[in-house]
This record gives sequence, structure tokens and C-alpha cells, in this order.
Amino acid sequence: MSEERTEPAEPTRRTGSGPDGRHLVAVLALPGFPPFELGIPSRVFGQAVDDAGEPLYEVVVCTVDGRPVPSDSGFTLQPAAGAEALAAADTVIVPPTHAMPELALGGPLPAAVADAITRIRPGTRLVSICSGSYVLAAAGLLDGRPATTHWNLAPEFRRAYPRVRVDEDVLFVDDGDVLTSAGVAAGVDLCLHLIRRDHGAAITNRAARMCVVPPWRDGGQAQYIDRPVPEPTVATTTATRAWALERLAEPVTLAELAAHARMSLRTFTRRFRDEVGMTPVQWLTAQRLEVARQLLESSDLPVDLVAHRAGFGSANSLRQHMRAALGVSPIAYRRTFQPAAA
Repeated sequence: MSEERTEPAEPTRRTGSGPDGRHLVAVLALPGFPPFELGIPSRVFGQAVDDAGEPLYEVVVCTVDGRPVPSDSGFTLQPAAGAEALAAADTVIVPPTHAMPELALGGPLPAAVADAITRIRPGTRLVSICSGSYVLAAAGLLDGRPATTHWNLAPEFRRAYPRVRVDEDVLFVDDGDVLTSAGVAAGVDLCLHLIRRDHGAAITNRAARMCVVPPWRDGGQAQYIDRPVPEPTVATTTATRAWALERLAEPVTLAELAAHARMSLRTFTRRFRDEVGMTPVQWLTAQRLEVARQLLESSDLPVDLVAHRAGFGSANSLRQHMRAALGVSPIAYRRTFQPAAA
């Protein structure tokens, strides 16, 4: 879990404006959209169902005027709606566009796009996938906020939108009501994160299985950034990470991790960060928080036992880490996902 991959202060189950109270997600298709990124929300949110198999989201693909728009792949999309879908939505998602090069220079949005965005209701959750962040930035919606985009675009994005706090190392940034994801498949990670934020781990895991993807990917974009290929003799930290995951309930020191990897502390720490995008201590804490969250969501174990099984040692330690990372106590977190157990 990256420093910028933050959580809302209190996870909530969302109902919304769609049919039967389903959360309405509007996906804005702009000219020059790449089909993969545009299709991510429909595919991922479409797999989120409750225990009775009822869908939890209604996803609508729209354009600014309800007219067809060309993709960047040789076909044209007929949308289901126009900008009225943005005005009704609980969440608006903006995939990339490859037809607005002026945005790379910090130029203004086309008037029709700017007008459509003004129709979004206050309080609507805003999401970008990959370089869809340029659209949000050009609309002034990322000013003063942390955000991410494809790592290869980060220097350009930083020059074009200096008021945005760009972090190219993470897969996505959750800043509460505005969320941005990194390149391409990181949009899948972010959509799964939103399902988890809204409905918890069990529903997210089920949706991820249906999409044949992991419900959570370790690390950030740092592991994908183009770097010189190391010599074949250079060791990696992969085996040590697997070893540590089997021992999360036990105290594991940085020295033990380095010893398992047969590296010096300095070399291990540097190589770990290069491969995973965070320090070993941050990574261990993130894995333990993930175990604790799953136990709090799916079991009635006492908080002391949850803390022990997750490797935090004591309920007080778990409480401190959850408050620092999630802004909520273990009891409050459980109450959100298991009201009857609280």
C-alpha cells in the first residue's frame, strides 16, 4: 500500500440513483478513446453482485451530446446516453482520450466537454483511468490534490498541471471523492478498490474471480517503470516476499528479510523498493492490514486475536496502524461491514 493509496475516513456501503437503488456509474466516452480502458468499468462493476446475485451497480456509457464517438481503434461507439447521465450519476469515470493533444500542454478542454463536466452534481465521486487524469486536471478538479497517471506521462503531466501533486509510483490514488489510476490495467485495480470501499472484501473477491484478476496487486507502478535490465546473476526479492507472506503472524525483522534474500540491509532495501515501489516495512504493514481487514469483515474474532493473526501483536498496535492508514478503528471498521456483529 503506497503512501498515496489512501482510504476514505469511514468505508461505507453505497446505494445510489440507478434502478432499484443501485449505484449509478456514468462512463464518459470522449473521441479517440481506447476500447480496453473504456470497457473496464462495465466489466468490473458488472461482476459486483450481492449474496442473492443482484447487481450492485448500474453502468451507463455516455458522450457529451449523446452522439456516437470514434475510438482510437477504427470503430465508432454508439452511447447509451448524453451528458444527462453525468448529472444523474453517483460516480463519474473518465477513461483516456487520444484526440485532445492540447491537454498535454495544459490547454483548455473543448467547450462541449467542459460544459458536460459542469453538469456533474456536487458530491459525485470522480474517477479517471490512465490519462483520463488530463481531463480532470484541465477542468481544475485535481488542483492541490494528490493524483497519478501513467508513469510514462508523469513528467509531461507535471509540467502541464503544476498545481497537481503527481505520484507516478502508485497504481492509484484515493483522495476521497476524487480518485485517479495509473496506466491501463491499473483501472481494474481502482474499480476493484471502489467495490471494496463500497461493499467489502467478499463481494470484491467474488468480482475479481469472475474477471480472473487478483483483488489486490502488491506495490505500485515503480515495478513497471522501464529500467535497465539487471544481469542474470542479480538476485531479486520475490522469494523473500513469498517467505514473509507465510509468516505474517510472526515478528519478521528487516534484518531477517535481508538475510533470507542473502543481501546486505542496504542492498535489500534498495532492491525491494525498486521492485515493489515501497519499503519492506511499508509492504509488511500493508499485507498485515489486508489480513486484518479480511478478518474484521468476515469473522467475529475478538480484535486481540485479529491483531495476533495479522502480525500486529496487540490490539493497540492494530488500532494505531488502522487509524494511521484508514482513519478508523478496528471496531468501527467491523461495524461498517458487519453491523450485526458490532
